[in-house]
Amino acid sequence: MSHFATFTKLRPLNLLRQLSNCSESTSLQALNNSVSWVIYLEQGKITYATHSVEPFDRLERHLRRLSHQVPTLSSEARVQLRLMFETESQSQLVEHQANLNENSPQQLPTEYQAICWLISQRYLQSTQAAVLIQELVKEVIESFLLIKQGTYKLGNISPKLPIICKLDVEKIVERCQERLQGWQSLGAKISSPYQRPYLWTPATKQQDKLPEIQHHLTYWMKGFSLRHLAVIINQDEVELARNLYPYILNGSILLHEPDPPFDKLPKTFEELSLKANQIKKIGNDIGENAPRKTSIKNRAELDVKDIAASQKIQIPSLIQKDNNHELTKEAQIDLDSRKVPTAIANEQKIYKILSVDDSPIFLKEIRRFLEDENFSVVTISDSVKAVMSIIRHKPDLILLDLNMEGIDGYELCRIIRNNSLFKNTPILMVTGNKGIVDKVKAKLVGCSGYLTKPFSRTDLLKMVFMHLI
Repeated sequence: MSHFATFTKLRPLNLLRQLSNCSESTSLQALNNSVSWVIYLEQGKITYATHSVEPFDRLERHLRRLSHQVPTLSSEARVQLRLMFETESQSQLVEHQANLNENSPQQLPTEYQAICWLISQRYLQSTQAAVLIQELVKEVIESFLLIKQGTYKLGNISPKLPIICKLDVEKIVERCQERLQGWQSLGAKISSPYQRPYLWTPATKQQDKLPEIQHHLTYWMKGFSLRHLAVIINQDEVELARNLYPYILNGSILLHEPDPPFDKLPKTFEELSLKANQIKKIGNDIGENAPRKTSIKNRAELDVKDIAASQKIQIPSLIQKDNNHELTKEAQIDLDSRKVPTAIANEQKIYKILSVDDSPIFLKEIRRFLEDENFSVVTISDSVKAVMSIIRHKPDLILLDLNMEGIDGYELCRIIRNNSLFKNTPILMVTGNKGIVDKVKAKLVGCSGYLTKPFSRTDLLKMVFMHLI
């Protein structure tokens, strides 16, 4: 099958339902507002779905969800995963968008390769990977259903995905529509799960206006989106939005628009002007008598029952040696959205971030990016004096410029790692170089990740989210 079309009014739901009747291996690629979606189907079942906006951020969030029940998904394992696969992912996304109007062969999605690697290295069991994939697919399909116009292409899958699970189109769509209805019921004030809640400063002095249940939430309102915040406190994101909604209405909490590139994704609610009776209905929905929504655990159990139990996983040789795992009918994972992780017990901790760079302008920007979000920031412009300062301050995360006079980032990282106090401290290299040789060298001396200059506040907060929170 190979078909290319331009549309002005796309009907994603109808298109998916038509493809669910197809007996071939099919891929659907769509492009809207510079965002590309790719949905893979095998004999009418969805095997995977992704879009081009921060695929590894999406994977990280869902791995974090699983990590509360799967001890092998440690922070170290997730960092290793991103070091191995994320860089390649960036160039692949550019190729996906460039090839949308051509009959060029597709590449295996890099984050899917990463999931296969997690299975092959026994960080995930096959059933756990199936649950992970279904949650990733639901998030992607949810945004796909919101597309109104763009271009799309249908074609054969080449190379074929190693099949981990097959998800029923109708049931996935049903879950996504339920989720979208939840978001759209909050449309008077919330138009995207990537909007960023902030506590209005004067409101901190008016404790009677703040919700008791938000004691830990107010600490984490540091520029993270509703979707990221829900992961941090391990709560269902729509439930979180509903809990915050009354305080958004009365002005205690302010919502900022999504940071790029999340602003490119379709809005869950385009028009924010609702009639008075609609607003009243929303107020009733979020009250104490509102019906309890189906938990993530229940939704996961319903979906995983539809996974092809007899399907074996075939890990491609480009990742690791082949492994064959049988999928059981249900994954033994508790995904109860109401649980709050142990990290909340340390909610009063102020994370200390130390940055070493010989550019005063850069250090000023780092301080501006982070102090606005209530992090403690230490800046050092002399790399020779940096080691003693690091020992004195004992930071939770270290940023090192790669190219500095005196001691460069490589040598400084090696010295820091030789001190047992900082064996597990995240060290991020900040560099304008994108070469693979530099990144290999950085990894050899113990680097935990990279920030490429110039970077945005969103890029920096993403690293903080990944390594600290």
